[in-house]
Amino acid sequence: MREADAGRVLELYRAGIEEGEATFETEPPSWEAFDRAKLPLHRYVAVEEASGDVAGWVAAGPVSARAVYAGVVEHSVYVDPAARGKGVARALVEALVASTEAAGIWTVQSSVFPENTASLALHERAGFRQVGRRERIARQDGVWRDTVLIERRSPLIG
Repeated sequence: MREADAGRVLELYRAGIEEGEATFETEPPSWEAFDRAKLPLHRYVAVEEASGDVAGWVAAGPVSARAVYAGVVEHSVYVDPAARGKGVARALVEALVASTEAAGIWTVQSSVFPENTASLALHERAGFRQVGRRERIARQDGVWRDTVLIERRSPLIG
């Protein structure tokens, strides 16, 4: 993922926000804020061969500034609705897992709405497990929502 991808990355983020099953956010951040929050080595885009357009993205950021959590990141993955079902998300998550393991990161985690069954299934196929459910963790449009905490622990880093 490069700065040149910023417009499309944030456009896909906005599409996920508007669908209502991807995030509690109501607006995508500025590119500068996004860039500061994500680790440079652990962000990727998938590009459509025919058009050259960004079809999806994955990025990870640290969960804490504390040194003991240096091996734990939280990630997000967003795919253009027109590109879903084509293996884009799987390829992005696999690229992220490979890069995090190469960097010595032992845990990749995320929170997913329980209604987002496609994301939960994708992550399960990629080796993530459900750690637990956080009930009524935050409101979205005035309605309390739950999230499912998922994680992938690297079998290579112990």
